[in-house]
Amino acid sequence: MTSLYVRPAGLVYGADAALAIEAGAGLPLAGGRICWTMALVSEDRGSSWTPRKVAALKASRDHDVAGWVNRLSAPRKPVAGLAMDACHIMGIVNTTPDSFSDGGVNADADKAIVNARAMADAGAVLLDVGGESTRPGSDPVDEMEEWRRIEPVITTLVADGLSVSCDTRKAAIMQKVTEAGVAMINDVSALTYDTDALAATASSGLPVCLMHAQGDPKTMQQKPEYDNVLLDVYDWLDKRIETVEASGISRDRIIADPGIGFGKTFDHNLELLAGLALFHGLGVPVMLGASRKGFIGSVTGEKVAANRQTGSATAALLGAMSAAQFVRVHDVPATRHALSMWRATTARDQDL
Repeated sequence: MTSLYVRPAGLVYGADAALAIEAGAGLPLAGGRICWTMALVSEDRGSSWTPRKVAALKASRDHDVAGWVNRLSAPRKPVAGLAMDACHIMGIVNTTPDSFSDGGVNADADKAIVNARAMADAGAVLLDVGGESTRPGSDPVDEMEEWRRIEPVITTLVADGLSVSCDTRKAAIMQKVTEAGVAMINDVSALTYDTDALAATASSGLPVCLMHAQGDPKTMQQKPEYDNVLLDVYDWLDKRIETVEASGISRDRIIADPGIGFGKTFDHNLELLAGLALFHGLGVPVMLGASRKGFIGSVTGEKVAANRQTGSATAALLGAMSAAQFVRVHDVPATRHALSMWRATTARDQDL
């Protein structure tokens, strides 16, 4: 566990970012088109944070500081054929009858396929198909039922030439979807639920998203506690990435997700969203999955999950502004509109 943390701040966008980098006043965040000009540095597990200019950090001879600067700034290799210098929209296709967000609208395979195609047309470059609900309080689904739900959807979308991710915790499902031609595996347990998942993912050759969760879906919202949620989640993902890498999955195949809503309170979720840029210190692409979740309803007062489009698009925009490479969303058009407006107002002579 590290005692030093460097959290990017003073973020600059578009043409202004290029000017700041050229002047030596900043560095690209995760090798992308957003520049960080400042940082908040802590050497006491977040009890205090000291503002530092990037120029001073670059000049530091401290080995640990240099490591942070390199990890925060280095370009990420492409994932699933996508360049990691911008934010990509992943559309959520839950084929479960008990999804928290849509009441099972995609439980019928034909409807799921139609809705997934519409997401792709609206701007989703990845479609994340899942057949097991992991909402708070949910029970596991057996392998045969999970496969029955997702198989026709995945095979049809892959045949369409669309890029598909599979949201699963089970090694057997991972093996089947690899054979079916998916582009990514997305595991909310970070390959801890199934003892064979590490081997299955390693042999697949596919990229994998590792998400942090405290506890399992059945119990995760029963009084989750952290000493410092931002740093505790960072440390857990850091250690997990090391373990996964040691198992034969190269770091350039790994994406990290802090797990908004998975064993976190309202305040925890807001802290993670506000501090998202810290996770670029892991040296891998970052995914944000905040869409329609309960904390958005708590902020906006919207009790119906399906009606949280505006708050969800705003959360996705905040993720993109922290250089998240993926935002996982239900409402693709609203998210694309929010990102397009931001890009149009910041890019000027650049294409963000």
